[in-house]
Amino acid sequence: MDRIVIRGGRPLSGRIQISGAKNAALTLMPCALLTDEPLTLRNLPRLADIDTFGHLLNGHGVSTTIEGSHPGEFGRVMTLRANRITSTVAPYDIVRKMRASILVLGPLLARTGEATVSLPGGCAIGNRPIDLHLKALETLGAEIELAAGYVRAVAPKGLTGARVTFPTVSVGATENAVMAAVLARGTTVIDNAAREPEIVDLCRCLKRMGAKIDGIGSERLTIEGVAKLHGATYAVMPDRIETGSYACAAAITGGEIELVGADASHLGATFDALREAGLACAATADGIRVSRANGLHGVTVSTAPYPGFPTDMQAQFMAMLSVADGASLLTETIFENRYMHVPELARMGADIAVRGRAAVVRGVAGLVGAQVMATDLRASMSLILAGLVAKGETVVNRVYHLDRGYERLEEKLSGVGADIERLSDG
Repeated sequence: MDRIVIRGGRPLSGRIQISGAKNAALTLMPCALLTDEPLTLRNLPRLADIDTFGHLLNGHGVSTTIEGSHPGEFGRVMTLRANRITSTVAPYDIVRKMRASILVLGPLLARTGEATVSLPGGCAIGNRPIDLHLKALETLGAEIELAAGYVRAVAPKGLTGARVTFPTVSVGATENAVMAAVLARGTTVIDNAAREPEIVDLCRCLKRMGAKIDGIGSERLTIEGVAKLHGATYAVMPDRIETGSYACAAAITGGEIELVGADASHLGATFDALREAGLACAATADGIRVSRANGLHGVTVSTAPYPGFPTDMQAQFMAMLSVADGASLLTETIFENRYMHVPELARMGADIAVRGRAAVVRGVAGLVGAQVMATDLRASMSLILAGLVAKGETVVNRVYHLDRGYERLEEKLSGVGADIERLSDG
């Protein structure tokens, strides 16, 4: 099993190319199920989750071809074509690997009138039930049955536009509802829709394919169903979580990094918190330059749905704030079990006390390298950040989590001066 070894203490300096957003790509790929014409996605990150989703779509009859995968090149071009849907079943063996697999439910139902998808179950950072996905599809006319660990949805007469009101904001449920509604008869109004940039990216891609969607970026989406979508070419947005993560790397090491291709408009709450903690952020011709201005300072941050502070940045901020002056308060409101990185950071000398959903981080003078274990994707990145500033050698085990969400992490960090390498038992 691979592990990453870091010898810390080096300020980072240079340029890091920001990859296409994993969460956006995994939302755009199932759009191929909505048309029999080719959908070409550019700036697709090279990640394990992308490959897994591609295999899932292959099982439904989607052909996939990839270009641009030359050594040293970031981003790929993938063309997907669902000329004919050969299966409407998403099996457990694939769905269990990645919760985003549930996003084939809405498109399959809209295009074929039926879909059978394995229940994704829980995950390391807490339960993420799909009840809002199912209620939205039922509102559009689907008949839902749960049996033997699978969701079976049928709409033999097709889906019909309706008003879908989410009691709480759900990114995944909004995505499934939008993809189902674009081929439904009549008008669908989605109230309390998620507003994440990845939702905006999805809607823009669907419009490029011929969908009629109004209110993009707001909490109310109005969708006029069409009989057919066509093919399109669309570029995946830059990854805002990768951008924030490498900004934290500059902050924790006292370095200066230009984040090439980053889009500041996606990072309001994240950059607000970084600036409060002492990071200087400035737009450049190619992206954003980040550097530590006058040390690091404690901050108070609470995660919230977009445009609030993203839960996917909480772990990275915790690592950064572990060496800040003073105390910080982090409150996790999205997932109930997203502090599993705390014991690992404590092994490196961090002073963190968790009380329910709140974590008090008291900055220490320095961290010390240690053997640590990654528990999930963003927790893995928090340990990498801690290793970059720790004295001595840090070994991060179970780094397959990182391969799900950070493209060529060691290459990017070593390119700006980090002493980092990947080792394999094989």
